[in-house]
Formats: sequence, C-alpha cells, structure tokens
Amino acid sequence: MTAHIVGMTTSVISIQSQVVHGHVGNSAAVLPMQAHGLNVAAVPTTLLSNNPHFETMHGRVLESELVGDLLRGVEERGLIETSRYIISGYLGSRANGDVVADFVERARQINPDIIYICDPVMGDVNLGVFVANQVVECLLERLVPMADILTPNQFELSLIAESAATCWTAFQEAAARAQSFRSAQLVVTGCVFSDTPVGSLENVVCEEDSRTRLISQRLPTAPVGTGDLFTGLLTARLAKGDTLEKAARGAAATVLIILSRTMAAGEQDMQLASVVDLH
Repeated sequence: MTAHIVGMTTSVISIQSQVVHGHVGNSAAVLPMQAHGLNVAAVPTTLLSNNPHFETMHGRVLESELVGDLLRGVEERGLIETSRYIISGYLGSRANGDVVADFVERARQINPDIIYICDPVMGDVNLGVFVANQVVECLLERLVPMADILTPNQFELSLIAESAATCWTAFQEAAARAQSFRSAQLVVTGCVFSDTPVGSLENVVCEEDSRTRLISQRLPTAPVGTGDLFTGLLTARLAKGDTLEKAARGAAATVLIILSRTMAAGEQDMQLASVVDLH
C-alpha cells in the first residue's frame, strides 16, 4: 500500500537570494515569518557564501531554468492554492525576473486572491544602483506594474518614478506614479526629508490618496538585509490581520530592536535569532 503524502499548508512563497553566512534575502525574511507561525516556501534566486560586502564571495546567481523548475515544483505541489502571498526580492538576473513575472501571472490564474508583494531591490542612497541595468528594466517593465504591495526604499522609489523623491512634494508625485499601474499600496522605507527630525528615518505608508509618515530612530549602523527583514516582518503582520499602517509600525519596531541588539553584541551582521521572542 502506498502512503498518501500530504504537504503542510503554505502561507507565503518567497523568491529571493539566499546566503550561507549572514542575513539577506530569504536568509533574513524567512525566519521572522516562521516565528509568526507562517509556513514559507523559500525559493532561492542565488546561492552565495555571503553578501558581496566581504573581501571574497563564492557561489553564483542561479540559472533561470533552475529557478523556473523550483517554481514549477511549487506549483505542482499545490502551494499556490494554499498561499496568501508571493514575495519577490533580489533577482540576480533579468532572466530570473522574467521567470518570476511568469510565475506571478500563472499564480493569479490559479488563485486570484493571492497578493503579490514586490521588494524592488535595485540600490540605495549609499551605493547607488547595484544590480544590472537589465534587472532594473525587468523590475520597471514587468514586476513593479504587477505588484499589489511595493516595499521600495526612497532611492528605489525615485528609480520607479524616474524622478528624485527627496523632497515631500516630489515624493508624493513619485508615489502616485508607482501606484498608477495597479493601485498598489506602498511602504517606502528609509526616507529622509528636509523636515525629518534629526537622528530619525521615516517609513511612509501610501494607500490610495493617503500618505502616513512613520518616524523611527536612526541608529549608527546599517547591516545589509534590513529591507529584506522589514518586508518579511510586514508580510507576517499582514497575514495576522494587521492593517498596512499597523504592520509597517510593528515591522519597523522589531527591526529597531534587532539592530539595537546587534549593536550591543558588537556584531556587524544582524542578530536575527532574537526575532523569535518578539512576535
């Protein structure tokens, strides 16, 4: 007699980079979602020894054929039907971006209620654009217009809108541009405007015509992966029924605690294990 294998019900399909050492991409986002009780199907776009800020790095961006095969397996296991969210983050290549876009399109045909959260990883104010031009093109042409929720940083919002979003008036215009494709909701992270209090950062929640500015303490540390961690925490709180504003407030508060603990430990990489007692 052959046993019938029943898989666990998946809540989130998360398509991002993966590293052996440190916390970026899925290596930052999956644990906090699991700590909130969500089952996550984690699909890697890269397998790397560490993030590229070290002197050496090994591994590679995964071939789009492999990423596509993994996503086909997700589909064949029926995980699209049981999932509430798809997250995409660092893509690694234009080909991977196209594979993800095709998957989101198929997922919506299978489960029209599934919510696509796009973290459009392209760059930041300190490093500028750190992905290939073809990846930027894929995000702007395909993935950003498909998103139900976008979680760019302030620099990435400027890329989406093709105009600087550094002052509040320009920011509002840029947010409206980003929302024009699918009436997407936005949480724009790491914002600094002329009237932002000294020693602070802002996360701005954009829903329809409303703009809610959430002020957070700015710590003298900036480990890689904080945006990936934020998106994972945001998704976890949305899954528990929080409004977007409440989810953004909670996610930012948890990130701040983790960064404070990281500084207290004298570490450079986020002390992510501490997230398990914060949900």
